[in-house]
Amino acid sequence: MNTLKLDLKARSYNIIVGSGIIGLLGKTLRKLDIGSDAYVITNAAIKNRHGKALNKALKKAGFTVRFKTVPDSEKSKSLKVASEIIEDIICHNKKKRIFIVAFGGGVIGDLAGFVASVYKRGIPYVQVPTTLLAQVDSSIGGKTAVDLSQGKNLVGAFYQPRLVYSDVGLLKTLHSRQIKSALAEIVKYAIIKDPALFNYLQKKHKDILALKTAPLEFIVKRCSHIKAKIVEKDEREEKGVRTILNFGHTIGHAIESAGSFKKYNHGEAVALGMLLASDISKNLSLINNNSGQKIENLIMAMGLPTRIRKIPVQKIIKAHYHDKKFIGSKNRFVLLGGIGRALVLEDIPLKVIQEAIKKRVIC
Repeated sequence: MNTLKLDLKARSYNIIVGSGIIGLLGKTLRKLDIGSDAYVITNAAIKNRHGKALNKALKKAGFTVRFKTVPDSEKSKSLKVASEIIEDIICHNKKKRIFIVAFGGGVIGDLAGFVASVYKRGIPYVQVPTTLLAQVDSSIGGKTAVDLSQGKNLVGAFYQPRLVYSDVGLLKTLHSRQIKSALAEIVKYAIIKDPALFNYLQKKHKDILALKTAPLEFIVKRCSHIKAKIVEKDEREEKGVRTILNFGHTIGHAIESAGSFKKYNHGEAVALGMLLASDISKNLSLINNNSGQKIENLIMAMGLPTRIRKIPVQKIIKAHYHDKKFIGSKNRFVLLGGIGRALVLEDIPLKVIQEAIKKRVIC
């Protein structure tokens, strides 16, 4: 096991990365003294694949365990589902010291973290991410949220977990589309912060797509380290440092929303968003064509989309106005000054954004 510390003083926690480590989770949690009763939020597919191993690990360490399954879709990130979970916890929480275990991907992590943040004004929770996307990104940093009909993540809170426990052995059962989706976030880290990681991905993308253990552990550790250091500097995204983690997300979220969360999954939409941010950066003469082409080539090598299909430009533009990075009427984009150098710029002309989207849309 490899242990990284995310240092937020009283809210500090460890990020543990390894392969085949799920059986040691209970022993690790005992050291945290966060409660005696594990309330595991997951979905049916993950419970069927990995629930026995988790249950055994927790009970072996003396915890009681209750599983709560929710549908395996973005629709689970809703106030309705959160309310149903809270009511179930209330019925179950008699003479118990409950803590929540988020056992799943990004949807489960966001939902479980949100429930933990609001129930009794906050109870402990831990992240046990079962997807590559969650292991490298969403499980780290304490962003919790549910969606509204108007857009993603509009109701939420910054609420840090007590532990992030990433077992790359759990990734072996993932569908290839889920792996490719996660690679968008990994490419993001390389583009905004780490040219050496960018080069590694260029060389090792076939091994990563084949789910070889060593490169999987390497990229999860590397991305976890990058995100931890950014979060340490700007926990609540108030200083502009953490904002760079949203590279590709402004238009990416708009593409997801404009496609009714069915056309593209999160990683695919972020890949398209990164290409659009790269295109905008080129149009503003912030990067050269060579850098833009390298980014497109890597995204293509990862098996991710490079064109937006059958979503009208204006629908994407309308959805992008709901982005949380807007300051009043001014937009705010994470763009590039080169591979490894992210820039946060405001008031990008609408014409520049529209032109970039038009070149990527295939109707």
